[in-house]
Amino acid sequence: MNALSYFRRKPAEVILHEETGDLKQGLKRRLGAFDLTTMGIGAIIGTGIFVLTGVAASRYAGPAAVLSFVLAGAASALAALVYTELAAMVPVAGSAYTYSYAAMGEIIAWIIGWDLILEYTVAAGAVAIGWSGYLTNLLQAAGLTLPASLSAPPALGGIINFPAVAIVALIAGLLILGTKESAMVNNIIVLVKLGVILLFIAVGATHLNPKLWTPFLPFGWPGVVAGAAIIFFAYIGFDAVSTAAEEVRNPARDLPLGILGSLGISSLLYILVALVVTGMVSYRLLNVPSPLSFALLRAGVPWAAAAISVGAITGLGSVILVDIFGQSRIFFAMARDGLLPQGLSRLHPRYGTPYVIIVMTALMVAAIGGFLPVALVAELANIGTLTAFVLVSLGVIVLRHTQPALPRPFKVPFFPVVPLLSAAASVYLILNLPRLTWLRFVIWLAVGMVLYFSYGSRHSRLAGGEGVSLPNVWLPAPARKELSSEEPGPAQTGLTSADNDHEPFREKEEDH
Repeated sequence: MNALSYFRRKPAEVILHEETGDLKQGLKRRLGAFDLTTMGIGAIIGTGIFVLTGVAASRYAGPAAVLSFVLAGAASALAALVYTELAAMVPVAGSAYTYSYAAMGEIIAWIIGWDLILEYTVAAGAVAIGWSGYLTNLLQAAGLTLPASLSAPPALGGIINFPAVAIVALIAGLLILGTKESAMVNNIIVLVKLGVILLFIAVGATHLNPKLWTPFLPFGWPGVVAGAAIIFFAYIGFDAVSTAAEEVRNPARDLPLGILGSLGISSLLYILVALVVTGMVSYRLLNVPSPLSFALLRAGVPWAAAAISVGAITGLGSVILVDIFGQSRIFFAMARDGLLPQGLSRLHPRYGTPYVIIVMTALMVAAIGGFLPVALVAELANIGTLTAFVLVSLGVIVLRHTQPALPRPFKVPFFPVVPLLSAAASVYLILNLPRLTWLRFVIWLAVGMVLYFSYGSRHSRLAGGEGVSLPNVWLPAPARKELSSEEPGPAQTGLTSADNDHEPFREKEEDH
C-alpha cells in the first residue's frame, strides 16, 4: 500500500452526505442549545470541583490553584473556539476524529480517535470509582457498610468495586433508551449540581480567612502550570458537546451556544470554588477525596457538608453519563467509516441509538471502575485530550486553506492566531505532565497503530480511493512531487459526480 494512502482525506461533502443524504445513516436530531449547555456543564463540573480542587491546591499550586484553573480554562477556551468552528461546519458524530479525517487524513484521524477513546474510557472509569467512594461514605454515615469485597478492586483487597459497575450499567441502559431521555435526566442532575455548588460558594464565603491565601504562590509558577496540566481534563466536557453534533436540531446556532456557554459558566464556578476553598482551609490540608465537604466540616457547617456529598453523587453521575455518551459517538463514527468493525455502528430499531457500541463502551468503563484502583487511571485522560487539541487546532488552519468554500456558520476570531495559540498552550501543558503518563500514553498509541495497520487501514470505506482527496497541500515537497507524477485516479480526482461520489457507501449500506 502506498504510504500516501494513509493520508487519504474524507471530504466534508462526503461526511455531510452520510448524515443528510440518501444513505440515512444519521442519528436523530433531538437536542437544542439548552440540552447542549447542560450536557457540557454536566461533563465539566464534576471531578474537577469535587475532587481536584484539593489535589491542585495541596500538591501543586497552593492558594494559586485559582490561577491553575484560570490557565487551564484559558487553554480550553482557545480549543473551544476551534471546536466550535469545526462542529458548526461539519455537524456529525465523531468530534475531533471526524474533523481530522476531513482536514489531515485517515491516519491522523485514527490517532485522534484512539486518543479520545483513551480519554473518555479512562475519565468515565475514574469518575465511576469516585462516585462509588462518595456513595460508600454516605452509606457509612447512615449506618450501612458495604463489604470490602464488594467495594474495592483486587489491588486494594477486594473482589470488585460493585457500586462503580452498577452506576455504569444504569447509565448505559439510560443512554440506550434515547438521547433526548438521557438529556432530560442530565438537565435535572445539572440543575441540582449547580444549586449545590452555589450553596458551597455562598456558605463558604461567610467563613473566609484571607490570611490562608498567604503565601499565594508557595510552589512558584511551575506549580501553577503543573496544577493546570493535572486538572485540565476537568474542562474537556465541551468536547462531549461536539460529539453530539449529529443529534442537534440547529447546529449552526446551538453548537456555538452549547460549547462556549458551558465552558464559560463552568470556568467561572471553578475559579470561585478554588478561591473559596483555599480561603476556608489551609492548602496543606486539602489533599483529601472530598475537599469541599472537608472544608465545610472544618468550618462547623455539617448540614452543608452533607448537601455537598449528595450533590457530588448526583453530579459525578452526570459526568459518567456524558463521558459514555461521547465515547460511544466517537466509536460510532469510526465504525461507520470502517476503521472499526461496521457492525458496531448498528442502531437500535426502536430507540435509534448505537446500542452495540454503548454496551461495549460500558463494559470497558465498568472493567476500569470495577477492577482498577483510581491511582492507575487518573492522569491518562489529559494527554489524549491535549494531543487531540493540538491536531484539531492545526486542522482548522488546514481546512481554511484546502476547503475555503465550505459554509462556516461560526469562524474562529483572530485567525490564525487563536488556533496557533491553542496548539501551543496544549503542547505547553503536555510537557508538564508526569513522565509515567507519557509512558502509558506511548504504549496505548502503539497498540492503536497495530490495530490501524492490521485492520483499520484495510477495511476503511475509503480504502478503494473513491471520493478521496489526498492532502498534498501540507505534505513535504518530495511527496507532493511524487503524488503529482502519478496517473490521475480516483484518489486525486476526488468528488466528480453525484452518481459516483458515494457509491462505495451505498454498496455497504446493508452492513448497517
